[in-house]
Amino acid sequence: MTDAVLDQVPLLSLTRLSGGEFATAFGRSFERFGFAIVCDHGMDQAQIDRGWALARRFFALPDAVKRRYDAAANGGQRGYTAFGTEIARGALASDLKEFWHVGRELPVGDRLATVMPPNVWPQEIAGFQAIFTRLYAEFDRVSARLLSAIALYLGLPERWFDTAIDNGNSVLRLLHYPPVPQDAPGVRAGAHEDINLITLLLGAEEGGLQLRDRAGNWLPVEPPPGALAINVGDMLARLTNYRLPSTTHRVVNPSPERRGHSRYSMPYFLHLRPDFVIDALPQCVDEAHPRRDPPISANDYLTQRLVEIGLIKP
Repeated sequence: MTDAVLDQVPLLSLTRLSGGEFATAFGRSFERFGFAIVCDHGMDQAQIDRGWALARRFFALPDAVKRRYDAAANGGQRGYTAFGTEIARGALASDLKEFWHVGRELPVGDRLATVMPPNVWPQEIAGFQAIFTRLYAEFDRVSARLLSAIALYLGLPERWFDTAIDNGNSVLRLLHYPPVPQDAPGVRAGAHEDINLITLLLGAEEGGLQLRDRAGNWLPVEPPPGALAINVGDMLARLTNYRLPSTTHRVVNPSPERRGHSRYSMPYFLHLRPDFVIDALPQCVDEAHPRRDPPISANDYLTQRLVEIGLIKP
């Protein structure tokens, strides 16, 4: 076994493979690794580059300015979460990161507004709202296409997930891992599995992201520039009765010569509708694979997990 993820996980193109071929390759990668790498996803690189520039400008603001947009009042779901706030489930030390969350814009009066807080936007950064509203929509579009491939792989109708994610509580996270001292304790992000359905990550080529394989080895994730690193979240694992496993991953501190540099990434956490009931699909349950979890609404499950990682205080 090699120690490079790309030696094991295939690089898949959304444009070079037909729909059925892509669905098979994507599903097999998820089933074996809980992880996939996808290029030719069609997201506008100019908008992505603009997003990186604006994120860097925001995180360079003084702490007092960033804390004006503190997300503590909404469970960390919209706005700014300060350095050292989030902690991986079961970890002893907080992660070495700060982040900003952008959520879905709901129509005025939408009933889901009771569980999906409105966005907040930094007034100090011109164009921030416009570019990240567009990037959120781009991630949403690509996510739906990837879920169609998952549906086909599972033997479901191609558009099965459409209603499940309609007005889903998905979150675009802008992540900043500041420089760390040579003797920094802990790691930039402790070992964890994501809460949501699937995660689409830009910026993994910077280095530091690692996945744990089924043998317990930590493998580096270094996709080609611009490619998406995509992993299964716990909601999809529960929905498929763990046929598609969620992936344990972490972000380690860089080599000593790189510890004086920041790391930025942009994950999009695709969520189900808050009122969607997560229950194992019938085709994923049989005598050899009995149902492992009771049904639970997506919002109740999300709330439980946000308490566990310290973003909601019990």
